[in-house]
Amino acid sequence: MTTQLASAKETLNRKGYLDIDLDPSMDLIEEINKLKKEKNAILLAHYYQDSEIQDIADYIGDSLGLSQQAASTDADMIVFAGVHFMAETAKMLSPSKKVLLPDLKAGCSLADSCPPHLFKKFKEKYPDHVVISYINCTAELKTLTDICCTSTNAQHVVESVPKDQGIIFAPDKNLGAYLKKQTGRDNMVLWNGACMVHEIFSHEKITKLMMRHPDAKFIAHPECEAHILDKADFIASTSGLVKYTEENEATKFIVATESGILHEMEKRSPNKTFIPAPPNNTCACNDCPHMKRNTLEKLYLCLKYELPEIILEDWVIEKGVKSINRMLEISKKAGL
Repeated sequence: MTTQLASAKETLNRKGYLDIDLDPSMDLIEEINKLKKEKNAILLAHYYQDSEIQDIADYIGDSLGLSQQAASTDADMIVFAGVHFMAETAKMLSPSKKVLLPDLKAGCSLADSCPPHLFKKFKEKYPDHVVISYINCTAELKTLTDICCTSTNAQHVVESVPKDQGIIFAPDKNLGAYLKKQTGRDNMVLWNGACMVHEIFSHEKITKLMMRHPDAKFIAHPECEAHILDKADFIASTSGLVKYTEENEATKFIVATESGILHEMEKRSPNKTFIPAPPNNTCACNDCPHMKRNTLEKLYLCLKYELPEIILEDWVIEKGVKSINRMLEISKKAGL
């Protein structure tokens, strides 16, 4: 092991990624593609990643699509350009494969809002309820879950549970409230969690933007707050939003979700205009700081040295994967 690598490994726990100086003239995209081939690795990227990472990914998608791809791949190694819970999901579905995440500190504010030890106590208050957890949660929380769901299949998952059966929905209160409204399930108890990205959209700024662009469709992710969703012409998961902009006859869209998704929308519909919905701060668009921790440099080092690696205890995989598999079964029946 080189002294440089040894030093980088020592700081891995502190920084969450390998920190090694690279030759600035290196063609990172070419080198990453070489390493993927040499190591039989597949690169999965979420729609919220930077455009340069999306462009070299083998598969781009939302949580459901990435989960399904992770389960079906024949690669020896899975590199997840996303956040921590997504890489954990891939490991749970492919325990024999090596799963890498370019930056271990690429976390999720929503997942962090539901600590498993506190949720366990909350769950004990409702012993007869079925637990449905949004996939944006930790591997450990999945061990306390009966069925996972994504924003794509959440309504199908809820409706798969008998109407007289009580439900605990975690961790996203906004998605949970939207599902209660869509399904009429008043016996659904919500954990009080939320995504920082989807909670700071400005109602006032969006209203003004809609007035300036009366011909634009306003579309939103169901993790947004109710007063934002009430204004939307269309509500769907990330993949659903992308598909809608591609198929709808409108040529202009105001998009209320993480701004990284605009890259895929623009690629699929280059003649249409996409405007990021403004947040209630000084930024021009709404970026997830966790998603944006992943870079080409970190991705290259991750592949080269096969670190950082996602490691889960056997009991977590064995217990938690049941909730994911149940979700995938329901999705398959629904044709998703």
